[in-house]
Amino acid sequence: MNQERSAPIPAPDLTRDFPRSPRATIGGFVIAARTLDKCRAVVAGTQGEYHFDCPLDRQFLDFSGTDAEAMKRFVATGADDEAMDRWIREKSTVSDKEEIIAWNNKMRAMRPCDLEMKLQVFLEEYIPGNLPPEKPVYVWFDVYDIEEKRL
Repeated sequence: MNQERSAPIPAPDLTRDFPRSPRATIGGFVIAARTLDKCRAVVAGTQGEYHFDCPLDRQFLDFSGTDAEAMKRFVATGADDEAMDRWIREKSTVSDKEEIIAWNNKMRAMRPCDLEMKLQVFLEEYIPGNLPPEKPVYVWFDVYDIEEKRL
């Protein structure tokens, strides 16, 4: 039996638009809203050059204990942001508010020099080759927000 969705998946078209900033939260976690946008786009086939379950997504998924494939299955039901917020809070293995706040603040403040060496090497060439020189990168999230013209 073929089940039909009651509403289309609310997926961004990442061939034309950007996912949300890694600073945006859902379920109480930074990075999660961006991860959700990319997941929705993958399910809808509108991801363009973006990748779901990439190293940035893994930061959120690993910390929260959220499974990428389970997230994709729930997204495929057409879940809106409110439903996804509840789902993330229910599925997360981290529920201590102070622990989540500390992790969010650590992620927001992470500088390129705080990243694993493989990412530092990548960013060493990526930043000068892809970002305007008049826009300094102070923290890792700046790379995304400058490139996607939020900063």
